Amino acid sequence: MLGFLLRLLPFWVREPLLIALGAVLGVRILYLAGRDHDRVAAGLGVVFLVFTAIRVHTVIRALRARRNPSPTASSADGAEVDAAALPQAQVQLQAQAQPQVELQAQPQAQAQVEVGTGAGARPRPGTPEKEHNPWSQAVAAVALFGAIAAALWLGPRFMPSVDSAPQPASCSDSAHEKLPKAYKDTPRSVTGEELCQALNRPDLAELLGTPGETATTVSSTNNTAPLTDGKVAQPEAEVTFDTYTVNVSATYNELTTDQYVKLMKYGDERDIKTLTVLGRPAVFSSDHTMRLEIDLGSGGSGGPVEEGPLARTLSVALDRKDRGGSCDITVWSSSGTLPDDSVLFNIAEKVLPRIPERPVR
Repeated sequence: MLGFLLRLLPFWVREPLLIALGAVLGVRILYLAGRDHDRVAAGLGVVFLVFTAIRVHTVIRALRARRNPSPTASSADGAEVDAAALPQAQVQLQAQAQPQVELQAQPQAQAQVEVGTGAGARPRPGTPEKEHNPWSQAVAAVALFGAIAAALWLGPRFMPSVDSAPQPASCSDSAHEKLPKAYKDTPRSVTGEELCQALNRPDLAELLGTPGETATTVSSTNNTAPLTDGKVAQPEAEVTFDTYTVNVSATYNELTTDQYVKLMKYGDERDIKTLTVLGRPAVFSSDHTMRLEIDLGSGGSGGPVEEGPLARTLSVALDRKDRGGSCDITVWSSSGTLPDDSVLFNIAEKVLPRIPERPVR
């Protein structure tokens, strides 16, 4: 279809168009091939440039032919002049052969001569009309398609491009999920969805020290604390990256941070360090996660519970007076590496303002 449309164009429009397109595509493909070190693309760019050189040679030959026309055209013009003069010669011979009717034939011959003279003054049907200047057509075509090529070349720099990069995972909509009774009995308690929105920040990967990563998995739950008979709300949210996984939970129990530190000293927690975050008492601790394998095959059974990679946790009191309850921010990785404690501190400063302080009871 494209070739048919090109053949319908005049020569002095079609050829400059092919030259402009071939030159732009050839140079562009060679540029990309040099940047990406692609030999196949380089060969394709050379093919376009060779095609363009052939079209340039064709246009040059056509211009030379128009400047130096062949003598055939001059001979044809001369034959037309002789044919135009033939009726006048016949009139003269007829007048000499019939002297007896000279007086009668003279007006008729004179009329024929005058008619012939008048007809010669009018342009002959075979006279070619004036053609347009080929140089102006060539320059106009090159300018037009040069502008199109420049728009195609520079367009991606000024036009918003379609981002094909994978989008980060978003929090699931749990607005219609029925909350346990513990959430209704706990004033100003957050839900798992609210924790997820507070944690799944656009700059979370940058806070973790991996700015080039995007969240692969995001989840939230409206659980209750274990061994409390469903009476203590414990919402939770988790965001997973390729390098790290971040978990945030809020426990609305009566355990203060000071009591929690005393309990940790009797457990397996490591590297315990107390501090203050946004005016609230807090504590750093380390402990191993648990790894559980579940076999979903028929007749199979799950594997034993194993010790997972080490995790680092920052526990912060839910209010400045430390009346009970805490917000736990935990980070771990499958490789076992952990970020600096300053990373958890920075995440806590971003997440805690989204969690209302516990009211006075």
